Amino acid sequence: MDLGLNGRTAIVCASSHGLGRACATELARAGVAVVLNGRDPAALEETAAAIRAEAGVSVKTVAGDVADSAVQEALVAAAPTCDILINNNGGPPLRDFRQLDAAAIHAGLNANMVTPIEMVQRVIDGMTARGFGRIVCITSSSVKSPTAGLDLSSGARVGLTGFLAGVARQVAASGVTINFLLPGLFATRRLEGVNRFAADAAGITPDEAERRNRERIPARRFGDPAEFGAACAFLCSAQAGYITGQSLLIDGGSYTGIM
Repeated sequence: MDLGLNGRTAIVCASSHGLGRACATELARAGVAVVLNGRDPAALEETAAAIRAEAGVSVKTVAGDVADSAVQEALVAAAPTCDILINNNGGPPLRDFRQLDAAAIHAGLNANMVTPIEMVQRVIDGMTARGFGRIVCITSSSVKSPTAGLDLSSGARVGLTGFLAGVARQVAASGVTINFLLPGLFATRRLEGVNRFAADAAGITPDEAERRNRERIPARRFGDPAEFGAACAFLCSAQAGYITGQSLLIDGGSYTGIM
């Protein structure tokens, strides 16, 4: 399918690894010029080189923590006519809620709620003025199905979802959509932390925790980041203009609810 995105420009936050990288790669394959971001300059440049070699599009990089206002400014400066924003950021470490002090809670809220809202504020007026915009926020399946150890992540991302769900309705008539992708367990670096937390909690080895986590997924496997990137690219497509304010679970069937 031609996604109708050739010549568009995207900012993809936290995109040197994992799901962010997968989203940037798939957008580039559709002809989108991408601005990448990540904390590790070496990993960021490696990702940029790989995407340039494969897709042949413009790839710019801005190294640093996207929660830093200077990094946000640099991202917007690198994409002054931003058509697509992929909000992504690393989640807080898995931790029992009793171990969270005020500083940790505020840091989690800043990273996973405040920062993506700030990025939306920086680009949305330009999108509405031009009559096209796609904003996709990568959150978590724990927004729909809370998971022990992810309480802070869940709370911050639920807050982000509620905040931007209202914004989505305000800008829909201007050709701008805001949607949310909710990943379950994917084969990324984050999975290692999930398995370690489960292993410590159950008194088992990380390998056994990984096996049990896989077996709990109806698909009996972890997600491939490329699958996630393809879903993201579709939500950004010209054909997805009537989809907004929605949360799409990509979890291999793990969530057992109907709605």
